[in-house]
Amino acid sequence: MLPIPNLTRLSVSGILSWASIFWWLCFWMAADATCQEESVDELVPRNLLKLIHAPEVYEELALTVTQKSSLRSFLEEIDGPWFRSRNLPANEQLKVLDRLEWTTQQWLTKHLKSDQLSRLKQLEYQSQGVRMMLVPAVSSRLSLSKDQISRLTQLARRVDRAQRDYQQAILKQTATEELKSAVVRATEDEQGAIRDVLNSDQQQILVKIIGSVFDTAKLRRIYPLAPELIDSREWVNTSGLSLKELRGKVILLHFYAFQCSNCQANFGLYQRWQDEFGDQVIVLGIQSPETSAEQDPTRVRAAAVEKGMCYPILIDINKENWNAWSNTMWPTVYVIDQDGFIRQWWQGELNYQGAKGDQVIRDLVNDLLSSK
Repeated sequence: MLPIPNLTRLSVSGILSWASIFWWLCFWMAADATCQEESVDELVPRNLLKLIHAPEVYEELALTVTQKSSLRSFLEEIDGPWFRSRNLPANEQLKVLDRLEWTTQQWLTKHLKSDQLSRLKQLEYQSQGVRMMLVPAVSSRLSLSKDQISRLTQLARRVDRAQRDYQQAILKQTATEELKSAVVRATEDEQGAIRDVLNSDQQQILVKIIGSVFDTAKLRRIYPLAPELIDSREWVNTSGLSLKELRGKVILLHFYAFQCSNCQANFGLYQRWQDEFGDQVIVLGIQSPETSAEQDPTRVRAAAVEKGMCYPILIDINKENWNAWSNTMWPTVYVIDQDGFIRQWWQGELNYQGAKGDQVIRDLVNDLLSSK
């Protein structure tokens, strides 16, 4: 008898900040506004795009050099729309994700071998955890009854409600151990669905569907390529540069407005990063205006000198870069790895009220530097 797999959904590690709380809150507020009870389809995680960014997946699929190169070119086409979709209302975001996943599937079918496609589908199912059983192709193979689908759906909705309530409470600084425990209990109940909802025959079919176990929760490069800079031809401390020419370095890119007090609280940390990490890391500022004064390049340059900002700064006069990144908050810091992929972002003051944003980013940078 084959063992029953312990499935956990793909980790979303990388946003260890107020960004995650803000994202969850926006997602659930949007979901509540569009429908009180989401459809079964909306409960299933869309993880295909994350998977095709992970080097561990490339190795598992035994992608050739040519396949990797072609995939990189494809990612350059789809990553912008994918990244910008993160701030859309839930129903609109799902439409974008479904369209991009459909486009991706067409590309994969053309460029991957049949065994690679089959294995990737197994990894996708594993990344979805228990909720893979809500995918029609899987529920059909398992011959799930209406009652079983209903039970799986109720378990999933209970987890989502508990997570929403807890994240909202964190944002309002009213989180309690009871709310946290509710998330844990709901998650444990959902994870137990393979044992509690499926019969033994269905359990063994499921084992065959997912194939050999691959730990998708440990994947770290699961975010898009960073959007290329849009050159306003107004710079500080440089005549201009591009992200492409900075490949090979870790980039700490931050959006700011020089009169923003929250931004100013981070300025010293940015310069400290540049001084500490040296040539392997570059700090890059993008000054996107919030006030009329911040639209004046002369005042932006003067403020940079006054604050001791000695690294390259792009003056984003018309907020073209702000829009290309679908940025929503001053300040926001993005960590971009040596290959141009976003690894993490942090919205707001890095050390606000005891937050550890500075240390989180330092740790990630050190990990990236040691991995090369």
